[in-house]
Amino acid sequence: MARSRLSIALEGNAPGLPETGGIVVLNPPAEFDAGPLEPSRLVLEQGFSPAHQTLARRGFSVTRAADGRFGAALVFLPRARDLARAMVARASALTGGGLVLVDGQKTDGIVAMAKAIGARVRLGGSLSKAHGKLVWFTGGDFTDWQARPRQVGDAALGHFVTRPGVFSADGPDPASQALAAVLPENLAGQGADLGAGWGYLARAILGRPGVTGLDLVEADAAALACARENIPDARARFHWDDATRWRPEALLDFVITNPPFHTGRTGEPELGRAFIRAAAAMLLPRGQLWLVANRHLPYEATLAQAFRKVGQIDAPRGFKLFCAHGPRPVGRNMR
Repeated sequence: MARSRLSIALEGNAPGLPETGGIVVLNPPAEFDAGPLEPSRLVLEQGFSPAHQTLARRGFSVTRAADGRFGAALVFLPRARDLARAMVARASALTGGGLVLVDGQKTDGIVAMAKAIGARVRLGGSLSKAHGKLVWFTGGDFTDWQARPRQVGDAALGHFVTRPGVFSADGPDPASQALAAVLPENLAGQGADLGAGWGYLARAILGRPGVTGLDLVEADAAALACARENIPDARARFHWDDATRWRPEALLDFVITNPPFHTGRTGEPELGRAFIRAAAAMLLPRGQLWLVANRHLPYEATLAQAFRKVGQIDAPRGFKLFCAHGPRPVGRNMR
C-alpha cells in the first residue's frame, strides 16, 4: 500500500525530506495517511469533489489548486499518462526544482514513469513494495510535461476544449453522442446534466430553444473548468459536486446523464444506479430522465423502482438509451 512505502521511506529519512517548509500532496486518495508527516505542514491538492470533501472532513488542509512555493511535493500517480506527467511537472514547479516524491502502483504506470523521470534527472532513490514503487528526485526540467489544453471537434456540435486526464479528453464519448442524437427538439424548462464532464451534452441540451436553465454537475474540477470555457451560455450554472448528493434549489423538468460506472479500474454499476436514484429525487412529478448506458449495465430494475414509466429507445450497437417519466416520491428530498 502507498502508506507502507511512504512510511518506510520517511521513517528512514531516505528521501532527505527538508525539516521546514510546506509539503504539497498532489492527487491524494480519500484514505490518504500522512504517516510520519506532520499534518500542519501539508497542503493537499485534490480536484475530485468526493475525495476532496472526505479529506477536508478528516481535518486536512485541502485545495483544488495549490499555489506558492513548497519545500517538497508528493505525487500520487494517476492512471492517465499525460495527467501523470503534468502532475510531476507541477510538483517540480511548486518546489522550484526541490524534492519531489512520486508514488504509484505498477498497474498505474509507476515503472514507466520512473524510467521517464530517470531519463531526465538522476533519481535520488526508490522503494518497491506491494506491487508499487515510490521514487524521489530533485532538479530536472519538466516544462514540456506541463498540462496544455486540447481542441477536439464534433461534426454536430463544433469544437471543444479538453485537458489531460479528464474523461474522454481525445474527443466526444460515443455514448454521449448517442444520447445527444435522440434528445427531443421540444426539450424544455429547467434541467440538469449529471456528470457533465467538459460540456458535450450540455451544448446539445442548450441547443434546444425551450430550455430555460441547465445545471452542470461535475465532480472533476478540471473537467468542469473545461465546461465553463465550452458553454458560454447565460442559462448554464456550474456545480463542482458529487452528482449523487447534489440537489437543485427547485425541482427540475428534466435530467440528462451519461453516468460513470468505474472507480479506478473497477466497474461499479452501483454508481450508475446512484445517479438514477439521485435524478428521480431532483425531478418534478412530470419530470423526465434521459439516460445512456453501456449495454451490459443492469439499470432496468433501478429505473423501474425510481420511475412510473420507462421507455427504451433504439441505440447504436453496444449502448442502451432510456427515457423515464414520473419519478416515484420515495426518497425525494430537497436542499
